[in-house]
Amino acid sequence: MSEVKILNSGEKFAHVSVGSLKGFEGKQFVKDAAGETSCEISFGSLPSGQSVPFFHSHKENEENYIILSGAGKFQVNGDVFDVAEGSVIRVATNCDRNLKCTSQEPMVYICIQAKEGSLGGYTMTDAEITERENLL
Repeated sequence: MSEVKILNSGEKFAHVSVGSLKGFEGKQFVKDAAGETSCEISFGSLPSGQSVPFFHSHKENEENYIILSGAGKFQVNGDVFDVAEGSVIRVATNCDRNLKCTSQEPMVYICIQAKEGSLGGYTMTDAEITERENLL
C-alpha cells in the first residue's frame, strides 16, 4: 500500500501524492493529508479476479468512480455493467455498490465522495477570470 506524501502546502493549498499509479496497490485515502473539507478522495487498486471485499452504501454522500486502468464489472443494487479505463460512474446515496477487476492487469481507480446535492455553482458559474502575473 502506498503512503500519502505531503509535497508542498500553503495557506490556500495542499499538494500531496500517492506516488506512481503504475504498480499502485491497495487503497489510499487523501482527505486528511490534503486537508479536504468538501469531499473525500481515495485511490484504489484491485488485482485481476478480485473485488472489493464488501458491498457498501452511503447515507448522505454520492460516490464518483473514475477507472484509470484495467477493466471489470460494477454492480449497483441489482444492476451489473462493464467498466474500463476512462469509465466514470456516479453512484447515488442509499444503494449498494461493488466492483471487480476482470482484466489481466490490475484495475486502478479514483473514488470521489461528496454530499449528494451539494454542488452549487460550478465551472464558470462559480469561477471568475482574474488578473495575476504568470509565474509558470
